[in-house]
Amino acid sequence: MPIAQSAKPIPKDNPVWSQLFIAGLLLMLSSGCSGFSKAEAESKRPSGAQQGNPNVDVAIARTDSLQKQLEYTGTTQPVREVSVRAQIEGRLLDLNVDVGDQVQQGQVLGRLDDAIPLAAVSKAEADVAAQQSEVAQAEAELGNIRTQIERARLELQQARSDAARTQQLLREGAISAQQAETDRTAARTAEQAFRSAQAQIRTQQQAVTAAQKRVTSQQAIVNQETERRSYTVLNSPVTGSVLQRVTEPGNLAQAGSEILKLGDFSRAKIAVQVSELELGTIRVGQPVQVRLDAFPKQQFQGQVSRISPAADPTARLVPIEVTLSNPERKIRSGLLARVNFARSATQRVVVPEAAIQTPKGQDNSNTGTLFTVNGKGDQAKVVARSVKLGQRSDGKVEILSGLQPGESFVARGNRNLKDGDSVRLSFLSEKPQQSAQ
Repeated sequence: MPIAQSAKPIPKDNPVWSQLFIAGLLLMLSSGCSGFSKAEAESKRPSGAQQGNPNVDVAIARTDSLQKQLEYTGTTQPVREVSVRAQIEGRLLDLNVDVGDQVQQGQVLGRLDDAIPLAAVSKAEADVAAQQSEVAQAEAELGNIRTQIERARLELQQARSDAARTQQLLREGAISAQQAETDRTAARTAEQAFRSAQAQIRTQQQAVTAAQKRVTSQQAIVNQETERRSYTVLNSPVTGSVLQRVTEPGNLAQAGSEILKLGDFSRAKIAVQVSELELGTIRVGQPVQVRLDAFPKQQFQGQVSRISPAADPTARLVPIEVTLSNPERKIRSGLLARVNFARSATQRVVVPEAAIQTPKGQDNSNTGTLFTVNGKGDQAKVVARSVKLGQRSDGKVEILSGLQPGESFVARGNRNLKDGDSVRLSFLSEKPQQSAQ
C-alpha cells in the first residue's frame, strides 16, 4: 500500500477557513449556554412565570331577576275612534279642520248645504199655521153651540114652569084641557132641543180636540225638520284629534257617508297577541310596563283592560287589550309599543353558573362553593365561600345567601382553585371602583 502523505495546512485566505471559524464559534456559544444552572435559568424567567398563578376573570356581584320577561309588541291606538258621518244628503260646503288638528266636543267641524232642509221647515211651519186656524174655527163653533145650549136650557126651564102652572089651573078648572096639553107639548119640545144642543157640543168638543192633535202632530213635523236642518252642521262628538279627512268640500254627501275620522287620545290602547300558554298569568286590571320606541327614555304604566274570550284557532293566540293614560296626548296612533307582563319580583344576587363549584354528580344541588377575591395585583388571593343557590336560568343562578352585592368573585377560571390560592386577574376582570353601586 502506498504511504499516506501528511496534510498540508489550509491557507487563511481560503474560503473553507472562514466556514470552519464560524462553526467553531457556534459550538463554543452552545457549550457556554448549557453551563447555566437550573437556579440561574429560573432567575432569568419573568416573575409571573416563576409564580405560576392561574389567570381568572373577576366580576362584581350584582342584583338581578331570573323571572322570564313576557314582552309582546303591538301598535298604539286611540282609546276609541269615532266617525263623523252625514245624517242627511247634501253638498259639503266646508270643513274647518285637517288631519292632526285637536278638536273639542261640540266644536263645529264643517257644514252641509241646508237649502232643502230649510224649505222643509218652512213648509211644516205653514202647515202648523193652517192647522191652528182650523182649531180656532172649531173653538169658535164650540162657543156658538154653548150659547145655543144655554138658550135651550132657559127655554126648557120656562116651558116646564108654564106646563106646571097650566096643570094647576086645569085642576082648578080655570083653563081647558087643550090649553094645558099645549103647554106640556111645548115643554117636551124644549127638552128635546136642549138634549140636541148637548149632543152638538160633545161632537164639537171632539172636533176641537182632533184639530188640536193635528196641530201637535204638525208641530212635531216642524221639530223633526228643524232637527234635520241641524244635521247640516257637523259637530265633534268627542274631544280628540282628526285622524283622517275622508271627503272634501264640494262633494255630495249621502246619508251615512263618512266625512271625518276622529280619535280620542285621553287614553291609548294597545292590542297584543298572547300565547295561550301565558294566559294563566294574565288577568284584567293587571299592571303592565309599556315602552315606546318613539320615547326610548320613558316607561309608561298601563293595565290589562280586556281579554278576548276567543283564541285564534290556528295560531292559539289570545287578543289582549292594554290601556294607558295619556294626559299630555303625546302618544299618537301607530307607534310601536313593547308590553311587558312580568310582575315585580324579588331582586337577588345573580352570578354565572360557571362561577359555582358543586360536588361531582350534584350539578343541581342547592349549595355550592364560590371564590371571592381579596387583594389586588400580585397580592390577589381567593377565599372559598359556601353559598346557597336559588333558581337557575340561561346559564345564571341566584345566590340566596353567602354573597353580597358589590363583592368581587371569580366568574371564570375557578375549576382548580383552592381556598387561599394566589391568582392573576385577567384583563377582562372588573374593577370594584368601576361598578360601585
